[in-house]
Amino acid sequence: MNRSSDGFYPAAEESSTLSGVSWGAIFAGAAAAAALSLILVLLGFGLGFSAVSPWAHEGVSAKGLGISTIIWLAVTQIVASGLGGYIAGRLRVKWANMHGDEVYFRDTAHGFLAWCVATLVTATLVVGSVSSIVSGGVQAGASVVGGAASVATQAAGTAAANTNSDQYGYFVDSLFRDDRPAAVSDDAARGTVTRIFARSLSDGQLSAEDRTYLAQLVAQRTNLSQADAERRVDEVYARTQKAVADAKVAAQQAADTAAKVAAWTSLWMFIALLIGAFFASFAATFGGRRRDAVVYLETDTYVTNTPVR
Repeated sequence: MNRSSDGFYPAAEESSTLSGVSWGAIFAGAAAAAALSLILVLLGFGLGFSAVSPWAHEGVSAKGLGISTIIWLAVTQIVASGLGGYIAGRLRVKWANMHGDEVYFRDTAHGFLAWCVATLVTATLVVGSVSSIVSGGVQAGASVVGGAASVATQAAGTAAANTNSDQYGYFVDSLFRDDRPAAVSDDAARGTVTRIFARSLSDGQLSAEDRTYLAQLVAQRTNLSQADAERRVDEVYARTQKAVADAKVAAQQAADTAAKVAAWTSLWMFIALLIGAFFASFAATFGGRRRDAVVYLETDTYVTNTPVR
């Protein structure tokens, strides 16, 4: 075999001087994978929003939507990462006189690097492009839910606003209490009752003085006896306590459900990304083998002393 002037074989000299990474092929595969991922993610969002309905018992369920999202994310990773890895392996530089194991490793590395670049680019594009679409859909759904929920939370919101605006109103009202409360407007009476309820619910119990005073206010406006008014106060206060307790339980359940959904979503996204990395590496090895199997044909036609291949 012919040696070069410095005593090394040409193939060994080429292998020692040329880089084993074809960045052009990697970026080409990453660009293709990122573009296809963005298209498939947008298609998935469109299909998801079209399947969801604000009306009860219509459209896909939350569980069905979650499963469909996971499956679509996995399919997106398989298709986009596989395409990017194949392009990176097919377009990389052909390594002459290289051991098969080294070629396999380099092809795998090219597919993995193409997947890494595509994942970073896709994350940036999805955050920038899809955020407006998602926010629009979320705002539309929130407006529907908020309109229905505002009726149920109006009384609680009013009580919280009164308590926040005048946190010492309960103590001020106690200064002017009388055994026989003077007739006041309905708004003033409601404000007094609201402050007493807000204070009592935060403490967990209704004091005897507050119970008696509330019963006097009720008896004054309903023509009930003091005993009947006290029973009504007890019933209403018990229902209010139950409503507050139910609201706390519902909030805790919602928080627990949201935490579980976030955990499972992160886990399945992790699995889908691992699947994408595997298929990108596998497709790169397949594309590399196809690249090495290319046979160059030389003809007798020459253009500027360069053979046509």
